[in-house]
Amino acid sequence: MSGHGGVQVLGLAQLNAAIESMAARLSLATRAATVQASHLLEREIKQQLSTSSHAKGTPTPSSPGDPPSLITGTLRRSISVKGPHPLGLGRWEAQIGPTAVYGRIQELGGVTGRGGATELPARPYVKPAFEKLAATGALTALYHSAWRRAISHH
Repeated sequence: MSGHGGVQVLGLAQLNAAIESMAARLSLATRAATVQASHLLEREIKQQLSTSSHAKGTPTPSSPGDPPSLITGTLRRSISVKGPHPLGLGRWEAQIGPTAVYGRIQELGGVTGRGGATELPARPYVKPAFEKLAATGALTALYHSAWRRAISHH
């Protein structure tokens, strides 16, 4: 019996071996695509954080809802990738984001300062980066390409 991708199955043991081999290839492909997608997203987040800048101590040109303006570059430098880590059969997760303590409040906005005296408006930079890449299909394309290569592997 001949199967997809040139796999030839002669019995149940061979079928099981072929399925296990395919599952292993797909898991490795998913991991590799997750690495690529993570670093693509990291670059795009850093690009979002490079759209405007101003000198320390001067008013920000960044409007609420736009990414924060670059001052020292600390937030941009703090963007990093952790992972990928396995989540189970063929599932992988990576975390991409800032390590700077003020990264979250910049993204989401909130109350800060002594006694909560300051309301900081959201200046998202992670969500717009993800949405931009999702809209172009770049992330999906990475996974589809990796899976096609894994499936057609001989």
